[in-house]
Amino acid sequence: MSEGLKTITELYRSKFVEKTPKSAELYRMNINLTPYGVHSNWRIFDPHPIFMSRGKGSRIWDVDGNEYIDFNMAFGALAIGHANPILVERIRERIENGTVFGFETEYSVKLADHLTKRFGFDMVRFSSTGLEATQLAIRLARAATNRPKILKFEGCYHGSHDSLLVGVKPDPLHAGHPRRPRSVPAGLGIPQDIADQVIIAPFNDIEAVENIMRIHGNEIAGIILEPIPMNMGIVLPKKGFLEGLRKLADEYNSLLIFDEVKTSGKFYRGAQDYFGVKPDILVVAKSLGGGYPFSAVLSRKEIMELIGPRKVAHGGTFNSNPLSVYAAYVVTTEILTESNLAYAQKLSSDLARGYRDVIEDTRIEAHVVDIATSGVVFFTREEINNWRDFVYKVNWGRWYAWILGMLVNGIIPQALGIDEQWTVSIQHTKEDIQRAIEVFDKVIREIKGKETVPVKVEEAI
Repeated sequence: MSEGLKTITELYRSKFVEKTPKSAELYRMNINLTPYGVHSNWRIFDPHPIFMSRGKGSRIWDVDGNEYIDFNMAFGALAIGHANPILVERIRERIENGTVFGFETEYSVKLADHLTKRFGFDMVRFSSTGLEATQLAIRLARAATNRPKILKFEGCYHGSHDSLLVGVKPDPLHAGHPRRPRSVPAGLGIPQDIADQVIIAPFNDIEAVENIMRIHGNEIAGIILEPIPMNMGIVLPKKGFLEGLRKLADEYNSLLIFDEVKTSGKFYRGAQDYFGVKPDILVVAKSLGGGYPFSAVLSRKEIMELIGPRKVAHGGTFNSNPLSVYAAYVVTTEILTESNLAYAQKLSSDLARGYRDVIEDTRIEAHVVDIATSGVVFFTREEINNWRDFVYKVNWGRWYAWILGMLVNGIIPQALGIDEQWTVSIQHTKEDIQRAIEVFDKVIREIKGKETVPVKVEEAI
């Protein structure tokens, strides 16, 4: 280890800084222009964010010319990979004919028809972001039931709007009993009376949810969740948990809402199809737009027809804009096909298997959770079932050292947030997977037995 550097973390940090001087310079300039030097809190990274210049296929290049194999893929939005050649050509033709009209187009009809058939619902409404779609979903639930409250799960993130920015990344010391969490606003600017309309439950504990519903069930308009929480790494639902929520929603005449902003692009028909549990309202987004802003809410006819003048408000100049709608149609019908997704899922499984082999060989305290096209390395041998497990059981100092070590060796192993996961796109190759496993082996062996800098989970986004 270099003289004067006490920990493996410091060694990797110094290498990272040495490799990314232009990113550091842009960060120093931008921090005077925008808070933390970034335009989304998810992009904050110590010692400084990486500024990118271009991406192609499975690769991305930063402003210093460093090439990385990218397993972030725009926080999972690029299941089709960077600059997918099919979409690039099609969008070039589309742009020449206009980008936004304020009117519907032929492809609004074609995409609506495809998505309702693909996901198995009667009707759909388009918007631009996951945030807008989850907002519409809970508005529909309240309108349909004439009830005020929403039940969500501790640690799950559904977009940065006040209505659901509660219990997202709470400090457990202030979040109450793990089986009856408090409704903690995710940061300043969210009034407590809005937070009080959101009831928080622990993920993967159906008995706790039953007890909470006994108290609040007649006030609950909707139960919203990521069927696979992907803002605490990856937490898989226990057998019977989703089925139990479906039963509770029916028992209390509440609507079950699946936020599949991420998972709708990881399974061909969504996690709802994979687990065999159908929600009343489905939210899809991210990868379906192929890098263009697109989201949609799907439900049965009687719920969707609550939308309209003097009924449920839903408008937006960029809703169903020609560029995003055409991109989503091309992506969902020609690129993100069942066979292409199966290919990416196989590569992701191979990556997880390779990581597990390294963990077994090195006997480092870690384990891998993976499903579909994504996975995560938890630096603990203990199972992670909910937010409290995620906060307390993982060695976050070792995780941060691992992230830095992979970066300086040309691999972006996942989105760089502490609560994120990897995404394998349809443009990744077997060679990419093998290279990532080789670097993982190198970094894990360098980290094992070395001192790391302690890191804690941030309390709010």
